[in-house]
Amino acid sequence: MRELLRMTTFSKDRQIGRLAIMLLLSEHDQAEQQKMISDLGWLGCTGKVGSMDTNKVVAAIETAAKKNGVIKSDVYRESHALYHAIMEALSGVTRGQVQIGSVLRTVGLSFSILRGNPYESEAEGDWLAVCLYGTIGAPVKGSEHETIGLGINHI
Repeated sequence: MRELLRMTTFSKDRQIGRLAIMLLLSEHDQAEQQKMISDLGWLGCTGKVGSMDTNKVVAAIETAAKKNGVIKSDVYRESHALYHAIMEALSGVTRGQVQIGSVLRTVGLSFSILRGNPYESEAEGDWLAVCLYGTIGAPVKGSEHETIGLGINHI
């Protein structure tokens, strides 16, 4: 029983949500960030998107994940897991109502995507974390405020 509990515990150095936030908010250059990710044996990327259309935000994040090899585009469960992580992160950004353009709001966001196993046991498999940080507000310059969202989903 103790062995089972040990295998399913989080490794403190592998907290995927915390690392996704740190990756996004870090002032380190891209090469340093990629080294940190690869040292864990994980995959990840960062990017930016701005839009009044939720579907464009989702598409930009999915495209970055596929282009950077974070998920395989021909494996449905990976795209599905990413979609749910994105929607959870967007829910944080939009305070639970995943709407922007339809309620006259726009976002300017930076994002990070991480893929890895946050557990000590390899058998637990990979998880995805999506972190979004930026601004949300009326589509008028100066009418926005900061926002952040985090989504985590298993593959």
